[in-house]
Amino acid sequence: MMSVKSPIPQGKYVPAKRVGNLIFTAGMTPRENGVLIQSGKIKSDFEIEHVKPAIRLAAMNTLSASEKLLNENEKIESVISMTVYINTEGDFELHSSIADIASEYYVELLGEAGIGSRAAIGVASLPGNAPIEIQLVVSVTEVKTIE
Repeated sequence: MMSVKSPIPQGKYVPAKRVGNLIFTAGMTPRENGVLIQSGKIKSDFEIEHVKPAIRLAAMNTLSASEKLLNENEKIESVISMTVYINTEGDFELHSSIADIASEYYVELLGEAGIGSRAAIGVASLPGNAPIEIQLVVSVTEVKTIE
């Protein structure tokens, strides 16, 4: 699906863990080669478009980490659950709009299978002062081959 490098852990954990046909990712921030591309709180008067590249990169990192655990004859079947943590000020109310950007990214790549359950949660801070962190659970299926 993608040829993006697997995210670099920023601590003692793995980017993703597989149990049966489910893959659980760690929380992914908008890091490229281990470096945050954006930092800071998402404020009430903030234009969401300004943080869109960071949201999409965090979402991309979750899929990249998941794909590293696929066998050759497998693909991501469906997004099961997504949790979006948003580094916000106390009066921020557009959590769902932030999560929608990540959901739209998954739908672009996976179609309707990219839509799962989700939670969008405002938090006081995130690692490295990242604006967003996304955690994903996906299911895996075998790719049917025609013989």
